[in-house]
Amino acid sequence: MKIDILLHLMLLLVRTSSIEDSPVDKFLVDVSGGSSQHLNSVQHGECSYIFILPEPEESRTGSWPEEHDGNYEGNSVQKESPQGKQSCLTQRIQHLELAMENYTQWLQTIEVFVKESLTEDTTHLRNNALHSEMTAMLDLGTKLHSLSTQHIRRLTDMETQVLNQTSRLEIQSLENSLSSIKLENKLLRQTSEINQLRDKTDALEQRMRNMEARHHAELGWIKSERTKLQRLLVSQSSSIQSLELNLEQVITNNSSLYREQLQLHSTINNLLKMCPKNKVSPKVFKQMDEQRKYRDCAELFRAGFNRSGIYTIYISMQDMHKVYCNMESAGGGWTVIQLRKDGTLDFHRTWKEYKMGFGSLTEEHWLGNELVYKLTNQRQCTLRLELTDWNGKLAFSQYDKFYLGSEKQNYRLFLKSYSGTAGRQSSLVIKGADFSTKDMDNDNCICKCALMLTGGWWFDACGPSNLNGIYYTSGQNSGKLDGIKWHYFKGPNYSLRATTMMIRPLDF
Repeated sequence: MKIDILLHLMLLLVRTSSIEDSPVDKFLVDVSGGSSQHLNSVQHGECSYIFILPEPEESRTGSWPEEHDGNYEGNSVQKESPQGKQSCLTQRIQHLELAMENYTQWLQTIEVFVKESLTEDTTHLRNNALHSEMTAMLDLGTKLHSLSTQHIRRLTDMETQVLNQTSRLEIQSLENSLSSIKLENKLLRQTSEINQLRDKTDALEQRMRNMEARHHAELGWIKSERTKLQRLLVSQSSSIQSLELNLEQVITNNSSLYREQLQLHSTINNLLKMCPKNKVSPKVFKQMDEQRKYRDCAELFRAGFNRSGIYTIYISMQDMHKVYCNMESAGGGWTVIQLRKDGTLDFHRTWKEYKMGFGSLTEEHWLGNELVYKLTNQRQCTLRLELTDWNGKLAFSQYDKFYLGSEKQNYRLFLKSYSGTAGRQSSLVIKGADFSTKDMDNDNCICKCALMLTGGWWFDACGPSNLNGIYYTSGQNSGKLDGIKWHYFKGPNYSLRATTMMIRPLDF
């Protein structure tokens, strides 16, 4: 619609500007033809105007308003009458003013129409533009909302991850702090124990020096006693020979004396058989036998003590200990170093307790690593373990050679030559392992086997055995990793009912 209106106005202006033969032009030509001076006065006067307007209806038909006859214009021009000219111009001007008013109204109408059309079109275009802009803005808002939602979700995930990582770091920091505190406390305890051990070591060294001095003194006394005994044997031998001569003389004199001589001779022969080669007298032999001190249960068994029970053994003249001797199993003569049978004793003990021993010898007990070290290092020993499950089945494991290292060697276990019915192979580490307790970790595992599996044992890397674990009763003994375990007898999760560990000399 706008385009049509603009085209119409352009055509109208073109048509108006292209009018060459309008009545005004004709009028001016006619007037100028009479006198060039008057034409100039019309063109260059003070109030000279030139109007370029569309042709009125009259001009299109080629006639002026019929106010005068056909000779009016010609007569007025020819006569050059001022009044005639004036009236003609006045009429022309009035006619032009009327045309101007008509055209002005027409233009005002067109202007109103154009304004209304432009207003409607502008409003329509503005609404369309607003609608397009609103649609674009809504699309942009939707995209921005989607992007913001994605960013918020990502930020939420990142925040959750950061919070989780922060929580893990805080927990790890707390654990590290606790571990540091524990390590510091452990270091302090170990430092204190080291100082105590140094004091004890110094005391033991002093005691050893004292014992060595006493030992040398006792050796001197024994040598002097031996010399005295040899002299006594010589004198007694000469006395016996003189008695034999006297008896031979008496035999010929009296039969009663002969019978007494035979009895005496028989008694002497019996005593001589009981004496050693150096011909110790029966009285001296009896005194030495009464004063003899036995080193272990094997010597007690050889001496005729064949009943199981508590006996006193002597590692040296001054170092004596009470032990339980098993005189019945596998030929007897066994010194018991460990006994588990009813769970009345807690075996989750410290290094010092395992070193010195604990428990009652007639009940559950541990003899002590230090004493076992002394027993196994004065001569070679055999180790025997007897195991009983909850069905009453008895099995054993035996090692022909067994001994322990010193405390400085962490009471390291040394074994050779396994045999027995408690598994096709040894559940103890044949190659050797150090002893560990809850306060002294000497195993080859970072998990601290003595704390995880409880008790003191030669764990190596938490290995296949632990006879000092927790005692579990019947029905609760299965599926227990920290029980009394012997892997190649009942598996890794079975806790046994009873165990016994015993040693005796290899040359028994």
